[in-house]
Amino acid sequence: MNIKKELDKLLKLVEKPARYIGDEINSTVKPMDKDVLRFGFAFPDTYEIGMSYMGLQILYHNVNLHQELACERVFAPALDMEALMRERQVPLFTLENKIPLKNLDALGFTLQYEMSFTNILNILNLGGIPVRAAERDEDSPIIIMGGPCAYNPEPLALIADVVLIGDGEEILVEVLKRLKNKGSSMDRKSFLRSICGLQGVYVPSFYEHHYGEDGTISKIEKLEPTAPEQVLRAIVRDINNVDFPTDTIVPFIDTVHDRAVVETFRGCTRGCRFCQAGMIYRPVRERTKERVMELAEKQLKSTGHEELSLLSLATNDYSQFEELTTDMMKMCSSCNVSLSLPSLRLDSFSFKVLNEIQKYKKSGLTFAPEAGTQRLRDIINKGITEKDIYDAMSQAIELGWNNIKLYFMDGLPGETYEDLDGIAIIARKIVELSKALAGNRAGRFNVTVSVSNFVPKAHTPFQWFGQDDKETLHKKHNYLVERLYMKHVTFNYHESDTSMLEAVFARGDRRVGELLIRAYELGCKFDAWTETFHFDLWQKALEETGIDPTFYANRQRSYDEILPWATINAGVSTDFLKSENEKAKKAITTQDCRRGCVGCGINKYTKCSMGGVLSGN
Repeated sequence: MNIKKELDKLLKLVEKPARYIGDEINSTVKPMDKDVLRFGFAFPDTYEIGMSYMGLQILYHNVNLHQELACERVFAPALDMEALMRERQVPLFTLENKIPLKNLDALGFTLQYEMSFTNILNILNLGGIPVRAAERDEDSPIIIMGGPCAYNPEPLALIADVVLIGDGEEILVEVLKRLKNKGSSMDRKSFLRSICGLQGVYVPSFYEHHYGEDGTISKIEKLEPTAPEQVLRAIVRDINNVDFPTDTIVPFIDTVHDRAVVETFRGCTRGCRFCQAGMIYRPVRERTKERVMELAEKQLKSTGHEELSLLSLATNDYSQFEELTTDMMKMCSSCNVSLSLPSLRLDSFSFKVLNEIQKYKKSGLTFAPEAGTQRLRDIINKGITEKDIYDAMSQAIELGWNNIKLYFMDGLPGETYEDLDGIAIIARKIVELSKALAGNRAGRFNVTVSVSNFVPKAHTPFQWFGQDDKETLHKKHNYLVERLYMKHVTFNYHESDTSMLEAVFARGDRRVGELLIRAYELGCKFDAWTETFHFDLWQKALEETGIDPTFYANRQRSYDEILPWATINAGVSTDFLKSENEKAKKAITTQDCRRGCVGCGINKYTKCSMGGVLSGN
């Protein structure tokens, strides 16, 4: 089949045809040379969402730096396009050379969110690739997965050939080079055996999980002698000198985040006990101010973007934040580019910066107290006080912000209804502050309170806690609806059905892989989208597979239990996670490790200064 010819016909019939054509500015199209390994990078959602993910640009750039490797992009087609492709039997293809996925040498998926897992299966099916790893033959592409959700790879163990744990820039290239050089004499299993000793490489088929009568894992058996007992995550030790793209792809259509992006540092030192990213990306590794400025300037020149964003988990934790921001504002002002600083801690300097960059039109201001009382904020080790909250809000109101967004979680370990009352109290006091400080603007002032449901994640101090059951979450939501029914306050909350499934896959073992496959067979896909999420189909899949969601989502686990992700070593010690869990039970806080080492254990595997920061030189 001539994909390009068929595509020309389909593009006239679908919404947003630019999702499927490729050929954007700065995209890399390598000639169809038999000596070049073809790797497809698949983002399991639509083009607009996937092209907003900086990790795609980073890995695309790093793979394509190598002459013998070619990285081509794949996205989940929208429903209208998928229907036409299935009707006309057009296989899913890469954007660059329109290669059918089954003809690739390797296909990789980024795992950003558990509720996108069914899209992975749909992409494989549309590409003519068997969903189950055991059903693929020697001609099938090697299926690689990575990303934050890969830190518990077991729900996808039936599907993935290889799971990459940790920073992907170096290990992905190494795996692809070995695949390129494996030769025709090496079969699929032999290739997997040849890479399983690399740091960051997990091969699910080389391990077998055994279960006891109570349903918990009784033993993880290693089937391949060369496979490690534990897979230590891959760590890029010097991000200052690792290649970072300045010639990023510029989409033809609007995407979720349509801007230039430069990563200032990787990791976080705060130690919030619910936050997976804060644990799995340690230690903090910084780029120098000069390097950040250089990358930003080059990227703006090569893309023509009118907005620049600095990427990190906590922007103003950067050690040279004031100097960098001052210089960055001058540069952006000189070339008429707007500056975006997400994930800011709202202190005096941050407000000075925000007031400068939003001098004429102030967008909404976002703040994340996470919990309604100081006791609960101490339990989760959030590290902010009531004074911090109201001081920040007072400054925001005085400087002219009319729209404040507050993010909280419900269902946190140790939560009581007094903590929920605290959410309403914070919202009410901020409204009262606006009346006292905003003058004539007070009538236009609005506080949006968004509450998400706590989902316990692997490799965090809260990995042993159970999630509130659906009935409890419903009661809490209704309680908050009543408490937050007040003028100038808008309340939003996440549905508990998706949160429950998220927890099932976040803490699931290999058996929930059967649930995932059955849900897909019943028609589940785009589960992260409200309009396409069908919980009735998931309920049917749960019944047919005999999976009890409460066993995975709601059950409290003991320290003695073998967790499904026990084969993965994120670098932070289990003893540290247990210690943090015990501190949480007593509402004892742990200091930010920039102020001194807290003994998380990452020093055992990579250099980490006392403050937890590695600066580029």
